[in-house]
This record gives sequence, C-alpha cells and structure tokens, in this order.
Amino acid sequence: MCGRFTLNQSAANLAEVFHIDRVSDLAAEYNIAPTQMVATVLQNPESQKREFKELHWGLIPSWAKDAGMGAKLINARAETVAEKPAFRSAFKHRRCLVLADGFYEWQRQQGKKQPFYFRLQDGQPFGFAGLWEKWRSSAKEEIISCTILTTAANELLQPIHERMPVILEPQDYDLWLDSQMQTPQILQQLLGPYPASAMTAYPVSTLVNNSRHNNPQCIIPLSENNAPANQLN
Repeated sequence: MCGRFTLNQSAANLAEVFHIDRVSDLAAEYNIAPTQMVATVLQNPESQKREFKELHWGLIPSWAKDAGMGAKLINARAETVAEKPAFRSAFKHRRCLVLADGFYEWQRQQGKKQPFYFRLQDGQPFGFAGLWEKWRSSAKEEIISCTILTTAANELLQPIHERMPVILEPQDYDLWLDSQMQTPQILQQLLGPYPASAMTAYPVSTLVNNSRHNNPQCIIPLSENNAPANQLN
C-alpha cells in the first residue's frame, strides 16, 4: 500500500515538470498522511489542459452515505480497479496524478516496523496514478477526493513490502489524464512497477510513524538522524 509520502518542491519546478500553467505555493510536506489535502493534476475536459488542484486523500464514492468511507479507500489495487464498485467509474472517467517526490514503506524487523524512504535517483517529483471523485452530502457539502493506485513491488521494494504505489512515466501522463480514453486494457498497461534501477531507498527514523512529525528529519537517513525526538516536533 501507500500510506505516507512527501512533496517538497517549489511551485515553479512542479509547473515545469508537469507542464501546468499555474501551481499554488505549497508548504514543504515530509509526512503526508491519509485524509489530508494532497497536490494533484487533473485534465480540464473543456480546454484539455492540465490543471493543479488540491484534493482530499481518501476517495469518497459519489454514492457513499457519509464522508468517513474515504479513510478506508486511500489506495486502489491496479489489478482490480476496473471492477471494484468504489473505483470503476473513476477509473473510466476521472483519473489524476498525485504529486510526490518520495514515499515510505515499512519492513517488519524483530517484531517492529522499520520505515524506509523511497525516491527517484534524480530527486525529481513524479506522479502517482490516481483517481478522483466528487461527493455531496445531504446538506450539500461537497468534497473532491482521490486515491492512489498500487501494484506489485519492484526489486527494490520487494524485501520491504509486497506492494508499491504506481509511479507513472512522464510520457504516459497525457494518456492517463485523457478522459476520452476508457479502454481498461490500455490503461492497465501503464500500471506496472516502476523500474527499480531509477529509484533509491534507505531506512529512516520512526519519527515518520506519527503524522504530527512533518519536518526534514523524517527523510534523513537513519545513520545520520541522531536528534532527540523532543527536538523534532
């Protein structure tokens, strides 16, 4: 699964990498957790241009009785996303990129969970394959939410976790965002593991286990992170 990730990039760099005209200034995020707002890119159906938008992480299907369902739908398995009732409509019509520059996974070690940080070798931001939905409550409250697709782990992640988030190749962004593309077989071809050779990973402090810790110490290699926890809040 993908339960925590990071995004520490300037608006200018995000605009350049994802070919967006306008990106809001974002605070550096070192420990993004479910139910928080996340940076995404959607395609405007009228102009066909990419647009930046912040969405609630945890997809709330349009038919959900309450918003709480979203906390259970932070991820969608790529292998079954086209058939699952909570995701199939969004997979066909409402796809997005969830912007990140790294993510965490945990490995069980002697009864404990050790977090590892994963990013691209070049340190550049990337797009997770995401889906989005619009939900309205009986009181007319509107929430636009999203989920992140996951797939089988690549060789780098396999010793740590059996699943990984789907990282799309930049040349596939247009196809993924194109709402006119509704052929599951073609879309599924984009959802394989990202090449391990283009990624790097290292263990980090268990500070990241608590989402209240949101600072650069979260991504410092464990061997270099010696600051007391009470100095890292």
